[in-house]
Amino acid sequence: MNSSPSKPLNNGLLASLPSADFNAIQKHLSLVALERGIQLLAPGDEVDTVFFPVSGMLSLLVLMGDGRAIETATVGREGAVGAMAGLGLYVSRVKVVVQLPTTLARIPASQFRKAVAASAVLRELCYGYNEQLLTQARITAACNALHQVDARFCRWLLQTADRAESDVMALTQELLSQMLGVRRTSVTDVAGKLQAEGVISYSRGIIRILDRAGLEARSCECYQAMTHEFSASPLRG
Repeated sequence: MNSSPSKPLNNGLLASLPSADFNAIQKHLSLVALERGIQLLAPGDEVDTVFFPVSGMLSLLVLMGDGRAIETATVGREGAVGAMAGLGLYVSRVKVVVQLPTTLARIPASQFRKAVAASAVLRELCYGYNEQLLTQARITAACNALHQVDARFCRWLLQTADRAESDVMALTQELLSQMLGVRRTSVTDVAGKLQAEGVISYSRGIIRILDRAGLEARSCECYQAMTHEFSASPLRG
């Protein structure tokens, strides 16, 4: 799809823009639908496109020297990937992959920079959302270090369900173990326990949340912290 989208878009950052600022980038935006598993950026890539999800979820992964990866943040329709490219040439420090089937509004970074240079609101968007991503990464780091895997598993399922806007998700144990930075056997144990308690069902890579309140009760405090961060606007004033 190469049509230029018009307001309102189902992306929080774009929808928050005053009409004049949205109009400055609207003609350069195009929509694209991507399947799960597609890589948008690798560490060291120059960010030449800014992505605004209108559905689905993107994962930001830190890669280690031995090839392992762990998720540090996720981006759904509340945010963007590559917004700091609006302030100048920008190199990605993370791997960015499509985690759920996703539709993106995208704009060439060169065009986004021109609009940002002329707009204080767009500059604030770049700085504000970058701070939001850093806060999310800090929460994730603390969660991974301090909380048990079962609570982290529940937090991640809730977070992903919110982005999918569905209680049914296609998530393999291999994917979950990578996102949480734990062994696959740990994921198997936690999923089996939650299934036995009637909180989820899990079969052939499909997870269904059966008892959302029960899942929230078993999650760590980080889910509420993440939810608050997602709902906070990066634009002030």
